[in-house]
Amino acid sequence: MKDWNDIKSHDSWEIFKIMGEFVEGFERLSRIGPCVSIFGSARTNLDSKYYSLAEELAFQLTQKKFGVITGGGPGIMEAGNKGAKRGGGKSVGLNILLPFEQEPNLYIDKDKIINFDYFFVRKVMFMKYAQGFIVLPGGYGTLDEMFEALTLIQTKKSGKFPVILLGKKFWSGLIDWIKDVMLKEENIDSEDLDLIQIVDSPKEAVKKIDEFYNKYHLKPNF
Repeated sequence: MKDWNDIKSHDSWEIFKIMGEFVEGFERLSRIGPCVSIFGSARTNLDSKYYSLAEELAFQLTQKKFGVITGGGPGIMEAGNKGAKRGGGKSVGLNILLPFEQEPNLYIDKDKIINFDYFFVRKVMFMKYAQGFIVLPGGYGTLDEMFEALTLIQTKKSGKFPVILLGKKFWSGLIDWIKDVMLKEENIDSEDLDLIQIVDSPKEAVKKIDEFYNKYHLKPNF
């Protein structure tokens, strides 16, 4: 059995590794300019319509002079980076080091791959340096990132930025549950529903980002 003092000492030294990830992330991402984060499943196949939607979405964002940030892996993330690369825009990948996945995809700009050991550090980078979140179908990780953003905006720990769900068929059940259960149980207020926008095409999603920033200046979120 490990000595408790050894465990505490290890935890103390780990702080420096965590700090190192924050410092590298802040240093590198502070220079990338306006970007939109695209979230979605790492398991999405190349022949999925959502892969095609994510690629086209990223391409259209670059035509509006936005870079694209993804989680750096396969699936929707790969599609986002691929579309950004095709559009000649900045293609950023915040890769998480996992035992079973994932290697950075091939469409990230070589100088814009950042590897993280800690999910929570990686999420801070998404929140701080993305001027909008566009969320495609995904699993627990995708929902985690989406609800983290909504929570920070709701509690005013972050500046307001667009959170857009792409794919009405996939997301409508969740939105109905939020309205029919969470809202009716008074676990959220009716204005909290306005923090989420749902669309069915890349063109609609990009238009909402564009409309938002016709009103507000681009800046880090907190």
